[in-house]
Amino acid sequence: MVSLNIKCQNKGKEIIQSIKKYVRTNILFLTYLITSFINSTLVRFFTVQNFLDFRPILADIAVITLIGSFGYFVKPKHQFKYFFTWSIIFIFVCIVNSMYYTNYMSFASFSLLATSTQIVDVGDAIVNNVMEIRDFCYLWQIVAMICVHAFLKKKNYYEKIEKTEIGKESFKKTLFGTILIFILFILFCAPTDWGKFQKQWNREFVVMRFGLYLYQGNDLISSLQPQLSPLFGYDKAVKEYYDFYKEKENVQTENEYTDIFKGKNILVIHAESIQDFTLHTSFNGKEVTPTLNKLAKEGLYFSNFYAQESVGTSSDSEFTFSSSLLPVSNGTVFINYFDRNYVTTQKLLSDMGYYTFSMHGNKGTFWNRNIVHPNLGYQDFFNQNNFFEIDEKIGLGLSDESFFNQAIPKIKEISENYDNFFGTMIMLTNHTPFSWIEEFSDYEVNYTYKVTLEDGTVVEKTDPYLEGTVLGSYFKSVHYADEALGKFIEDLDSEGLLENTVLVIYGDHDNKLKKKEYEKFFHYLPLEGRYLEKGDEGYYDFNNYEYELNRKVPFIIWSKNDTLQKEVTEVMGMYDISPTLGNMFGFHNEFALGHDIFGTEENIVVFPDGNWLTNKVYYNNQKEESYALTKEAVSQEYILQNTEYADKIVSISNDIIIHDLIEKVGNIWETKKKG
Repeated sequence: MVSLNIKCQNKGKEIIQSIKKYVRTNILFLTYLITSFINSTLVRFFTVQNFLDFRPILADIAVITLIGSFGYFVKPKHQFKYFFTWSIIFIFVCIVNSMYYTNYMSFASFSLLATSTQIVDVGDAIVNNVMEIRDFCYLWQIVAMICVHAFLKKKNYYEKIEKTEIGKESFKKTLFGTILIFILFILFCAPTDWGKFQKQWNREFVVMRFGLYLYQGNDLISSLQPQLSPLFGYDKAVKEYYDFYKEKENVQTENEYTDIFKGKNILVIHAESIQDFTLHTSFNGKEVTPTLNKLAKEGLYFSNFYAQESVGTSSDSEFTFSSSLLPVSNGTVFINYFDRNYVTTQKLLSDMGYYTFSMHGNKGTFWNRNIVHPNLGYQDFFNQNNFFEIDEKIGLGLSDESFFNQAIPKIKEISENYDNFFGTMIMLTNHTPFSWIEEFSDYEVNYTYKVTLEDGTVVEKTDPYLEGTVLGSYFKSVHYADEALGKFIEDLDSEGLLENTVLVIYGDHDNKLKKKEYEKFFHYLPLEGRYLEKGDEGYYDFNNYEYELNRKVPFIIWSKNDTLQKEVTEVMGMYDISPTLGNMFGFHNEFALGHDIFGTEENIVVFPDGNWLTNKVYYNNQKEESYALTKEAVSQEYILQNTEYADKIVSISNDIIIHDLIEKVGNIWETKKKG
């Protein structure tokens, strides 16, 4: 027994000595490992806040050590270059993801590199609205690596290590440790985790389970999918495609709105960054959006409408509006999958004899529109390069007021030459950063109130309220856009262009402002000069879920000569517009993933990241959390069924886009008839 204890003690001493030796001879590697691990943990701390979860910790350490182990094949005097280079790469990954999550509540993708030309045009927006000081805290790793390197060099560390020739031994030990960590990590992962890891569209979930670096490596592989898709996954995608559309009804049920607008012209207003809550906001009795409010009151107003956009923002909304498919999970359709065949509203109306066109006061190449718009079915695309003169510039390009003024004569000419037309007007001025609008708008976002003095005199006082804030500039910008839209509608009417025309207005996405920008708007009391706190009467708990729900945008269908006057409160997404308009105007998109909002009992809005929304609940697929919207209890079966449906919709949409299935497989029902 004594002998066994002595043997255990000796073995323990050997292990301790071995660890000490490893530490002494691998100081640079360990510095690289620890600093890289701390940075990835900081990213999760600032974003998904699961920095204490051991699963992403194991995953990050495994990736860092695996990459670091190959540094031992480099001579000691050159190892700093190897570890420093990877440190820079990891720092870049941390900074980019930190910035991206701040703005989009998701993580960045390599496929976004394809959209880098768009980022140049909105550089000011990135500086003003995305970058924060904390996004650069990861740079400390550079200082740490350089300091340790200088210290080791001063102690002749590299020369001593080179003489010991322990590189291969260190590589074996490090690689063995990496394998053990990976095995341990795999054992703690659920089988369903790997399915989400493979799909990659639940980015927040992947980072929470698999760590930042493993996520980014997998994303690199996923981002190559446009090039690799002909080689991998096609057969499986075709089978899922067949199964899905065989079960899907290829009929359009009739209801009270069937064909009510058949034969009428359509003018679509793509309202840049306008959110629905602005329709219900006023300052000193002056509405932010008097034009939209009037249209909402007189027409069909869908007050629970969501854009469903992803990283492609405006372009995603254009695509989903047109095709009733979701934005792709990796990259953007307009950049990465512009050459696929899509069935769209524009093409279907063109088949019915409509002349289709689009107008935008920006460069035709922005978001690749000059190539994508013809593929969506627009017969002409009027833009800065071939039609509009930049006589008044606000922000990214032509002001909305000038844009609409120049568009009127062209629309009149089109109406005279064609029996029917479908046109999309893409607004621009209300684009982040909204500070551009300050010199063009006199709309005030202060709070004016009257005070009675002791002598009975009544004086008027003004609290600056939202003046000088980002949200305040946003309200001014929205008001400007609303005024420009109002003037445009007046001009259309004076030219007789509204007599047989239906206006379709949608907000393309939210304003991309951070949650903290709403603090003063929701909680500040100008009269009392203080902020409401939790527990106070009237306090609104603007939590992360309320922030997400607040991102809804307006959707209005208005016709001058039709009495509609109805608010539709059913939840609705951008992919529901095409089926809804199809029922009204007499066309049918058999590949639509959305629904005619007037022909469904309970609608579901599926977002590109797998989250979903019904009238009862908002479900976060990444966190696997539900947020109740009513007092009505929902069963676990309800959550499970809708989650499975959302997964299927995202998967089918991705398959159609990535593998070009509409072109290669075609109409399922026609195939069934022939078979």
